[in-house]
Amino acid sequence: MVSKLLTGFDAPSCTYIYLDNELYDHNLFQAICRTNRLDGEDKDCGYIIDFKELFKDVQQAIAVYNSDELDVDEGNGEDNNVKLKNWLVEGKNQLDTTREALCYLCEPVPLPREMEQYLECFCGDANDPAALGETEALRISFYKAVAAFVRAYAAIAQNLSEAGYSDGEVVALQREVEFYGDVRAAIKMHSGEELDIKPYEADMRHLLNTYIQADPAGDLGNLNELSLTELIIQTGIHDAIARKLNERGKLSKNAIAEGIINNVRKTIIRDQLTDPRFYAKMSKLLDDLIKQRRDETKSYEEFLDRAEALVKQMSRKGDNMHPMALDGHPGAIVLFDNLDKIPASSFQCPVDEKERAELALRLDLAMREHAPAGWKQDAQSTELGPRARVVVNALHLIMSRDKEATEAIFEIIKNQPGY
Repeated sequence: MVSKLLTGFDAPSCTYIYLDNELYDHNLFQAICRTNRLDGEDKDCGYIIDFKELFKDVQQAIAVYNSDELDVDEGNGEDNNVKLKNWLVEGKNQLDTTREALCYLCEPVPLPREMEQYLECFCGDANDPAALGETEALRISFYKAVAAFVRAYAAIAQNLSEAGYSDGEVVALQREVEFYGDVRAAIKMHSGEELDIKPYEADMRHLLNTYIQADPAGDLGNLNELSLTELIIQTGIHDAIARKLNERGKLSKNAIAEGIINNVRKTIIRDQLTDPRFYAKMSKLLDDLIKQRRDETKSYEEFLDRAEALVKQMSRKGDNMHPMALDGHPGAIVLFDNLDKIPASSFQCPVDEKERAELALRLDLAMREHAPAGWKQDAQSTELGPRARVVVNALHLIMSRDKEATEAIFEIIKNQPGY
């Protein structure tokens, strides 16, 4: 028991409480109230795990404090006292409610309601670039509904018979929990929404190496933590499909192809601001890949080969031809590739590659010398903070005092992980 849960009104939200210490009277009642406080839309009860067998003391504490004089709402005549409920009855009601809500949400899924139909319903048509965005709210609702159902099941999983379920109903519940868990995981993978830690890897390694005294952080090579696109790069597309996208072997070739397209598109959308020109090219190649699949001019194996080549080309973003002066300056390489495409009023991008490389290096050096710590936090709102304005002013001088060009190059730099 943490004592801050027993005092004051600013205690954090608490859904589970583990009693491993002796508590009596007011302290015990206070702990119960902290757990039972409904302080969010997704909380309708609290759980007490009693290691000290304080149940009788709980009843006594409630009896002492649960009186007509203690807590009566004089406005409507109702009391606000703690009620001790039968956990099995409440657990069964919660399980039945979440199960019914999940079934209602899945009602639009077409028959025979197998994995592929769920993917189609909750992810839309992969050929449509807007499909994932249009179905995002539906997917989020499904994720939450499955999580609520699984939590309610886990709360009484060991006591389903005592709660009133027949043997047949227990088996059906177990199958539903497993099925919906598989569907949820498949939808997350199919839509590219599975947690991908790769974008945070460089920043996390920098923090560890800078502030923690230890050996430099290195890759552990755990393929389970890689996204689908990263796994394609590491192991090849067929192994990636077997490990991630179609682990249980339930998807058709069409569903697999749509899952690959969705994951590539997610990567492009996520990273396009870091290098607009490069990812515009990748987006065009993805459109060509989709058109080839739609026209069915090539075999499934040829589609997979082209998809793998596209993913690997995306991973080699910094390997394009550029002046040798830019070697070792990844941020400057991105600037070099985009300087001749940004909008401008008076700024003239150098035509000569050597001069454009020098300009990119000047911008890169200005960021490293003048950008204050934490400037990206100041750049998140529409009105820039003082630290972000320092960056803009430094860039403004280099970009020939062209406001339009400065804003364009600032947007690219703001999304670069190295600055």
